[in-house]
Amino acid sequence: MEIRQDHNLSLEEMDKQSFLHGYTALKSHLETGPEIIVSGNGVRLTNSAGKEYIDAVAGLWCVNIGWGHKEVVDAIAAQADELAYYHSFFSMGTEAPIRLADRILRLVPDNMSKVSFGNSGSDANDTNVKLVWYYNNLRGKPEKRKIISRKRAYHGVTVATASLTGLSTVHTAFNLPLPMVLHTETPHYWRHAEPGMSERDFSRACAQKLEAMILAEGPETVAAFIAEPVMGAGGVIIPPEGYFPEIQRVLREYDVLMIADEVITGFGRTGNWFGSETYAIEPDMMTIAKGLTSGYVPMSGSIISEEIWEVIKEGPPGVGAFAHGYTYSAHPVAAAAAMANLDIMERLDLPRKCAEVGAYFQRRLREVAADHPLVGEVRGDALLGAVELVKDRETKEAFDPDLLVGPMLSKYSMEEGLITRSLPLCDAVSFSPPLVITRAEVDEALELFERALNRVADELVRAGTWNP
Repeated sequence: MEIRQDHNLSLEEMDKQSFLHGYTALKSHLETGPEIIVSGNGVRLTNSAGKEYIDAVAGLWCVNIGWGHKEVVDAIAAQADELAYYHSFFSMGTEAPIRLADRILRLVPDNMSKVSFGNSGSDANDTNVKLVWYYNNLRGKPEKRKIISRKRAYHGVTVATASLTGLSTVHTAFNLPLPMVLHTETPHYWRHAEPGMSERDFSRACAQKLEAMILAEGPETVAAFIAEPVMGAGGVIIPPEGYFPEIQRVLREYDVLMIADEVITGFGRTGNWFGSETYAIEPDMMTIAKGLTSGYVPMSGSIISEEIWEVIKEGPPGVGAFAHGYTYSAHPVAAAAAMANLDIMERLDLPRKCAEVGAYFQRRLREVAADHPLVGEVRGDALLGAVELVKDRETKEAFDPDLLVGPMLSKYSMEEGLITRSLPLCDAVSFSPPLVITRAEVDEALELFERALNRVADELVRAGTWNP
């Protein structure tokens, strides 16, 4: 085999020739090439051309402490120097993951009992799917296999978790979803509530639809319900008033487990350590990732309740061992990064800071965007937010998807020096800045966003595709 001599390629050309990017329009990427980020500090990133951005999405919802914390880097280096890797199979252990598991259990709801570590939110949710089945098999209910998710939910991209995800983009051409996954309604009050319906009535209606689905499938076949406290990639959908208490009333009635996917909302993002506290969720299982290490090193976790632990600890007859785990589960370097990350979060009191600066961010976002003729809804909580664009504010009519209005706003924002995220299947852009963002940086970011929003409006009018 002839070895290609590509050492004289630019980094951009090398990328186009060698690197398969996730969630990227591959054909257009070959024309435009990558945006290469070379450094970060606080809430700011710098690209290979020296241009600086405010990153209003914290990477992919994850860099909660911001960039450039040498304390985390030093913890990673020290652990790698002492013991770069060892596994956690066969009762083997290393210090950092043991201490991390104990620390996590002191932050989550009191009924949580054990943590199993992984490497991404996807694999942690995949683990939770297997744990649901394992638990039901061991308690003599093997027919309870179906898992109910929600339309527009995002839970990962493995075969199982992409099935849980309620976005068609991760199903099309992948032969998904799997038949054991069902999707109930999206709790988006602004978009789906009947005229005159209160938020509480809408929440009850969502719970009634869930109950009808469970009864139609047969309660004896439904194992779990999985939900993000705030739907992230599906639109930053804040649960309407009373939503999770109504949902959990149904789950308890039919012996269905509640999985709280805290991958985005965990570790301070909603103004509490976990979204479960913010939105009155009583989970049987939890999924964590992203803010666990602030993205400095990949790590995730699956957390189970004491009730589940009491069932699974004996293992299946004739097997004994819990036959699940990953080569890099409980990686000591990742755990050291997580411990240092949590030290910073606690020292800076980031959940409280997020609540305070988040209230300011929510007010300023609405001042900038709520009355703009292009904006249908501004929504969010603490340091999570979204702005959804519509063709007609009165009817909530969406733009033709082929116009790519949401991506246009994200593109213009980036040109102005602000990184936002265009969300799939709706013309909305999201915000999830590092929790260390200041009020002055919020003002700066939203000034850039307002410029981009006005540019989109001007472009649509010039093109004759929108008449405000």
